[in-house]
Amino acid sequence: MSILDSFSLEGKVAVVTGASSGLGVAFATGMAEAGADIAICARRVEKLEATRVAVEALGRRCVAVEADVSNPEDCDRVISEAVVALGHVDVLVNNAGIGTAVPATREAPDEFRKVIDINLNGSYFMAQSFARAISENGGSIVNIGSVLGSTTAFLPQAAYASSKAAIIGLTRDLAQQWTARKKIRVNALAPGFFESEMTDQYPDGYLESMMIRVPAGRKGESPELVAAAIFLASDASSYITGSLLPVDGGLLTT
Repeated sequence: MSILDSFSLEGKVAVVTGASSGLGVAFATGMAEAGADIAICARRVEKLEATRVAVEALGRRCVAVEADVSNPEDCDRVISEAVVALGHVDVLVNNAGIGTAVPATREAPDEFRKVIDINLNGSYFMAQSFARAISENGGSIVNIGSVLGSTTAFLPQAAYASSKAAIIGLTRDLAQQWTARKKIRVNALAPGFFESEMTDQYPDGYLESMMIRVPAGRKGESPELVAAAIFLASDASSYITGSLLPVDGGLLTT
């Protein structure tokens, strides 16, 4: 295998959660372009169908499953339907997530719990379901964290930041449990400022004001994040596990 061949996902099946919009769509279509067949899930089934059509337009097979990742039974069903329809699973991209910006003294317990339940618990439940179904050839899990797991963005985001900090610990622990025993590499991406449904909720001009903290001087483009995910999903990163890869234009260096 050549170095360039090692970046290919040909013959692999990638499961992408939260694939009904934004970066989830970009991960699903990007991995399809890299050669993978795709299983996608989200709660918004009507938008999920559009992602399925986009993946199939790239010549890859796709199965779409309505699911809430905070429900372990839904996670099991996503993986089960992926295996039935596509034969096996090799890659999991834990992308599903929500964010809030609520002052800590006003945030209701249920608001906090909902963010943790989807962002952290959902990633863990999906990883469990994936690991139970993996073949002896192993696979790769790519958890989507955030730079806010390591720094702040001057907004009141205690729930979101807590969930993304926890993703770092989850990634490291699953890597030490599964890399040798199950041949599953577990890594995480830490995106910086990328436009998404969550950033659409930010105050006008907020993202632009944050660029002073970014050495690259600009927001990230979704293909830049997708390329990093493909790297971690592919054999090109075969000796990388338990790592956090910032894709942030240098934000965490400041």
